[in-house]
Amino acid sequence: MDKSLIAERFSKAITTYSQEANVQRLIADKMIHLLQEHLSTPCPNVIEFGCGTGIYSRMLLQNLRPKSLLLNDLCEDMKYCCEDLLKEQQVAFLPGDAETIFFPNSSSLITSCSTLQWFESPEKFFQRCNTLLNEQGYFAFSTFGKDNMKEVRELTGNGLPYRSRKELEGALSPHFDILHSEEEIIPLRFENPMKVLYHLKQTGVTGLSIPVPLHTEQDHKIKEHLWTRGDLHHFCECYTRQFSQGSTVSLTYHPIYIIAKKKKV
Repeated sequence: MDKSLIAERFSKAITTYSQEANVQRLIADKMIHLLQEHLSTPCPNVIEFGCGTGIYSRMLLQNLRPKSLLLNDLCEDMKYCCEDLLKEQQVAFLPGDAETIFFPNSSSLITSCSTLQWFESPEKFFQRCNTLLNEQGYFAFSTFGKDNMKEVRELTGNGLPYRSRKELEGALSPHFDILHSEEEIIPLRFENPMKVLYHLKQTGVTGLSIPVPLHTEQDHKIKEHLWTRGDLHHFCECYTRQFSQGSTVSLTYHPIYIIAKKKKV
């Protein structure tokens, strides 16, 4: 993972993320409902890593009514998107890489939406979160599974190292009791492949996706270079041929939701 590139891409997408991140908003809303089913409120001390523009953060503040809410994001510029939240006395912002940055101990809840897929080692992070939580602490997150954006990955051979739900559960189990685990497929429809690329760029997820290696029909090898106009045309032709349904093309999201509680010693 090139964390500096990831931060740069999301920083550039700050002004467009909220209007394009409809799937992420649906996921955040579902996460809040799951938290309300399993946690009592108010929830004292909450850490949210990967807060982004604050879509999930605002839901956490309103619904869980935490005494303290620490927002974290790799991209420091995200604090400007959360200025309304930071006016609240109990809310603070801490920039940095959640995999390495210092977090306070004895938290009641560590949570995130649509972030964990960017981590170098979610497994090590799970272990770390166990030590940061109090004895009754919860760890809750959504991430994406192996079918996420499968259309782009099939054509380019490029994508994030997504874990399956089973793999995530296996990595969590030594440290947490899993209270809830589920996954779903959310298909989006776009007019054409260019609209797909535009959507990805506007949500900032192109840090590892565009430009990407491109498979050629002729020799099935991967060309490692920035896309030319011909590459883009070829990509759009292949995308339309393989993923058209009627007059539109598909893009698949594959969210995974997990609510877990720290194991008792």
